[in-house]
Amino acid sequence: MALLNILKEGDETLRKKSRPVEEITPRILTLLDDMHETLAKAEGIGLAAPQVGILRRIVIVEIGDDKYEMINPEIISRRGVQKELEACLSVPDLYGRVKRPKFVKVRYTDRNGETHEVEGEGLKARCFCHELDHLDGVLYIDRAEETFTPDEVEDA
Repeated sequence: MALLNILKEGDETLRKKSRPVEEITPRILTLLDDMHETLAKAEGIGLAAPQVGILRRIVIVEIGDDKYEMINPEIISRRGVQKELEACLSVPDLYGRVKRPKFVKVRYTDRNGETHEVEGEGLKARCFCHELDHLDGVLYIDRAEETFTPDEVEDA
């Protein structure tokens, strides 16, 4: 496994739409493994392939004991509204209050080519939406109603 470079806001790759994965190859499996290692080192909860310079529709999410490797994910159901603070490994030292669905259901393919559906509420729903946005070149700051520096976030 290898640590990957996380692109930062301003890199044009983050604004491009990712292409679907047509075939799960050894290269895709290596990418998933490298993304897990990179996410662990960065101490985040989600990472999308475009954040590491790969324009493919792949995200990983790790919240507590729940770990997801999502290939070609799509939100198939959403309901409710929540407005919470978000941050991003590609936008360091900034937080934003973002309106997201309170609940989402996501369909995706795993590393073995099997299709799954997973439901998420609260933080998990926000994370799924946040990471899937990356696949379309959207950053959370595009959706933020307001942004805060780390010093300001305590008052937010």
